[in-house]
Amino acid sequence: MRTIEGRLSDRIGGTITERLLIQKSDEHARAAADRIRRESTMNHKIKKLVETGGADFYGVADLSPAYDAILEQGGPTIAAYPRAISVGIALPHAIVDQLPDRTNRAAAVNYLHHGYDVINQRLDFLVSRVSSLIQQEGYQALPIPASKRIDEERICAAFSHKLAAHLSGLGWIGKSCLLITPEAGPRVRWATVLTDAPLFVTGKPLEERCGNCNQCVEICPVHAFMGKAFRAADPREVRYDAGKCDRYFQAMKKKDAELAVCGLCLYVCPHGKKRTSEQARL
Repeated sequence: MRTIEGRLSDRIGGTITERLLIQKSDEHARAAADRIRRESTMNHKIKKLVETGGADFYGVADLSPAYDAILEQGGPTIAAYPRAISVGIALPHAIVDQLPDRTNRAAAVNYLHHGYDVINQRLDFLVSRVSSLIQQEGYQALPIPASKRIDEERICAAFSHKLAAHLSGLGWIGKSCLLITPEAGPRVRWATVLTDAPLFVTGKPLEERCGNCNQCVEICPVHAFMGKAFRAADPREVRYDAGKCDRYFQAMKKKDAELAVCGLCLYVCPHGKKRTSEQARL
């Protein structure tokens, strides 16, 4: 039989072990709560920076469902990032609505300047600031320029801004291969920050709402669109001949660089035009 002292020692030892386990559990819980608070604070800081920086759209995407496509387009360095911050600025409707008269020099120059150059600069400046903030928090951040092609043969950038916006729940990819938002249609320009920061994902991809509409397909002057709805498994070539579009722009640039403007697919989309009609009634 064990002595009273032995049984008492076992009881004390067991009590101490239980207390240590409880203490460790409490420490883990506090550490997890602190981590969640830090992550929540970082998410709030980034969103506030984007919104106060003049962006109209903000989203965070989980990139894992599109890993293979991202790897094929941008390579392993780009595909290594698990999250994307999508930032969008809506184009001025008054400028977009002049696109049918794009041979008018004033309309063309204004669209190229304010619709491309100025908004792209605003986006690039904003994602640069977001990247700096994320880096200060101890994470990696790679800003992707708003409009820079890296592959002339495939006619593409290092990463698809439309893909990030789509995966973050900001819109769907239409028959024009543009990202269509419920709020502004395709009348938005985008930039992206790739990161390993544990940001909260803002949404899921929206189902396409183009239905039987083919206005973007019909208005295209070089018939670059096939009129097929977006499917993630399909290559871009199934829906869109980027080469036709690019050759059309190059031909326009040779004639007059200041008049090298199209954007008719962007102009004609009912999801963008109906917003201008609603605003006009206000």
